[in-house]
Amino acid sequence: MISSELEAEILRLHHAERWPVGTIAFQLGIHHSAVERVLTQAEVPKPALVRPSIVDPYIPFMLETLKKYPKLTASRLFHMVKERGFRGRPSFFRSIVARIRPRPPAEAYLRLKTLPGEEAQVDWGHFGKILVGAATRMLMAFVMVLSYSRAIFLRFYLGQHLSNFLRGHVDGFGALHGIPRVVLVDNLKSAVLERVGSAIHFHPTILELSAHYRFEVRPVGIARGNEKGRVERAIRFIRERFFAAREFRDLGDLNRQAAAWTEGEAMERPWPESPSRTVRDAFEEEKSRLRPLPEVPFPTEERLEVSVGKTPYVRFDSNDYSIPHELVSRTLVVLADLDRVRVLSGNEVVATHLRSFDKGRQVEDPEHIQALERSKKAARKGRGLDRLAHAAPSSRRLLEELAERGANLGSAVSFLLKLLDVYGGEALEVAISEAVESRVPHPHAVRQALERRWHADGKPAPLSLELPPRVRDLSVKPHSLESYDEIKEKNHEDSH
Repeated sequence: MISSELEAEILRLHHAERWPVGTIAFQLGIHHSAVERVLTQAEVPKPALVRPSIVDPYIPFMLETLKKYPKLTASRLFHMVKERGFRGRPSFFRSIVARIRPRPPAEAYLRLKTLPGEEAQVDWGHFGKILVGAATRMLMAFVMVLSYSRAIFLRFYLGQHLSNFLRGHVDGFGALHGIPRVVLVDNLKSAVLERVGSAIHFHPTILELSAHYRFEVRPVGIARGNEKGRVERAIRFIRERFFAAREFRDLGDLNRQAAAWTEGEAMERPWPESPSRTVRDAFEEEKSRLRPLPEVPFPTEERLEVSVGKTPYVRFDSNDYSIPHELVSRTLVVLADLDRVRVLSGNEVVATHLRSFDKGRQVEDPEHIQALERSKKAARKGRGLDRLAHAAPSSRRLLEELAERGANLGSAVSFLLKLLDVYGGEALEVAISEAVESRVPHPHAVRQALERRWHADGKPAPLSLELPPRVRDLSVKPHSLESYDEIKEKNHEDSH
C-alpha cells in the first residue's frame, strides 16, 4: 500500500522536479510499477512518444484469455505466452498483466433494516487464553445482538463447543427477556454440519433448541460476513470499550463485570438509527415485540458415557471425579453443567461434585474414600482368617468358642497371626488343640502352650519378624517332595 504522504511526494517529484519514473522509484526505494500506478491514478499524461514493445503482438491473446479466465495467475499466462514465442522477462510481463487484467465491478450493499423483535445475530469472539490452575483454556465471548435495538448480551465461556453455544442462547434469551423470531448464525459446526449451496444440514441439537424456543435458525451466506455486520461491530466494540486493559480475578468476576457493562455503558450508547435516542430507548420499544420465554429452559448439560477402570474414578474434561468403589469396571454416564458434575448409573445419581476446570485434579467425596478403606480393611481381615485356617485348622473351633463368650474376634485373629509368624503353622496347630481340649479357649493360653513346648525342646527364644501385609497374607501351598524321593532312590540303585 502507498501512503498518502508517499503518493504526494511522488506527484511533487514528477511535476515540480521533473524526475522520471525510474529516478523516483530508485530514490524512494519502491518499485517502478508503484510509481506508474500513482501517476496513472492521478491522470498524469504519459509522454506522447510510445515505443513499441515486444509484448504488443501478444496483448490481444492476453486480453482474450483474461476475459475468459479472470483469475488466471500471471505466472501461468506467462508460460502460455512464452510457448507462443514471447522472450521477455517475467517481472516485465507481470506489470503488463496487472495493467490489463479486467477488474470486477465493486459490489454495493444495501443498509439492512429489521423490525423490532424480528432478528438477533450471534457469534463467537476469541479473547485469548486464561489459566485455570494447571490448565490453559480458550477464553471465548458469546455475543448476541438484537438487530433492531442493538442491545448486546455478552457472556464469556471456556471454549466454543456445542454445550457452550447452547448455553449462550439460553442465557442470552433470559438476559434479554424474550426470543426473536430469527437468529442469524455463522456457518460454524455447532450449527451447520454441512452446506452445499442452499441445501443446509443443521446440527440436530440446534434444531431441538430452535424447536424449544420457537425461533428460526438462519445461517448467513458463505463468505457473506456483511450479513451479520451488527454482531461483528458489537464484538469490535466489546474489544475496544470493555475488554481492553480489563482486570479480573476469574471467569465469574469477568462475567459479572460484563453483565454490569452491558446493562450500563452499552445500553447508553447512541442508537445508530437515530443518534438522539439511546440503545436503551430502542430496546424498551423492542422488548414488548420479543416472544415470551418458555416455562422450562432448554437443557444444556454435557453428557458423556465413561468406562470406569479398576480405580473408583471417572475421567471428565481432564479431571478425575470419585465414585463409590462398587461401581468400578462399569460404564457410567456423566452429566455436567458449569457448576457441578453428576455421575449416573442407569437413572440413579451415584456421585455429585463441584466442577473443576483445572487439569489433572482428583475431585473426591470423602465418603467414597472412607468406604473404600473400610472395604479394604474387611478384605484384609478375611484374608487373615483364611491364612489362619489354612495353617491351623483347629483355629476355627477356637474362634467359635471365643465368639460364644463374646470376645473380640478381630484382636484374637491378629494375636494368633503373630504367633503363626513366630512359631509356624505346625506348632500353632498343636497349641490351639491343647488349649481347646483343656477348655481354656483363649489366645494367651495358646501362647503359653507354645512357649512351654518350645522351652521343653531346648530351642532358643524365637525371633519376632514383622512382615508386610502383602507377604504375610500370602497362602503358600507346600510342594510335593515325591519327585525328590524318586531321585534319591534312583541314585541309590546306581551306586549298587
